[in-house]
Amino acid sequence: MADKIHKIRGIVLRSVKYGETSLIVSVYTSIFGLQTYIINGARSSSKKGGNKAASFQPAAILDLEVYHNSLKQINRIKEFRLAAINDTIFTNVIKNGVALFMVELVTKCLKEPESNEDLFAFIEDSLLHLNDCNDSVTANFPVFFAVQLTNFFGFFPRENNRRAPQGNHLFFDMQEGLFTDEAPLHNLYLEQKAASLLAELCKALQPAELAQIRGNAKLRRHILDALENYYALHIQDFGKLKTLPVLRELML
Repeated sequence: MADKIHKIRGIVLRSVKYGETSLIVSVYTSIFGLQTYIINGARSSSKKGGNKAASFQPAAILDLEVYHNSLKQINRIKEFRLAAINDTIFTNVIKNGVALFMVELVTKCLKEPESNEDLFAFIEDSLLHLNDCNDSVTANFPVFFAVQLTNFFGFFPRENNRRAPQGNHLFFDMQEGLFTDEAPLHNLYLEQKAASLLAELCKALQPAELAQIRGNAKLRRHILDALENYYALHIQDFGKLKTLPVLRELML
């Protein structure tokens, strides 16, 4: 039976060279969830081939026509085009560092190919906002994205009464995922300054709100390091983020 052709939207997560001219790409799609595709001739010396490879950078948002067969581990792309011109994500060093961090974080959380339209919309919307935002929003964006992404995997930070965070807090317990006024009996927690900034970023509903949230680079780095541990506590085989050391150096 011939593979069916579907029109979908996808976000490129990873692109790997295959053979002399091809690419194997990992794409989070709007309909099929996490998928792997082969693009033949994407790295050929022709002008057309070069353009193909450039379109499959991590964080690129594409409109795709794909051959889909759920029994195959690797499918093929029939047609593609950029769905959004995320020019500053690919030309601004800091925004590119943030985008690569976001993509790696998503990749480490996705264990199965199942689709989730709300998650796809969140990732796509976040990348579009990152492309257009100013420096003050960009500075808070990695923590904002990392916190909001936990909503989709069941460990969004909560108050002791399981509500979303409301005010200032002395501690954030990473094992329990709770803000608290008392230090936990273990050492996996954030103290007042970091916990309060994290609570503020939890309350932000839109990226535009990040411009009003004040913190410094040292504090944001500290929170990102803690969030890496927080994810590792709640996502099986999470490991370490390769993009995080680079992002730390870029953060202002």
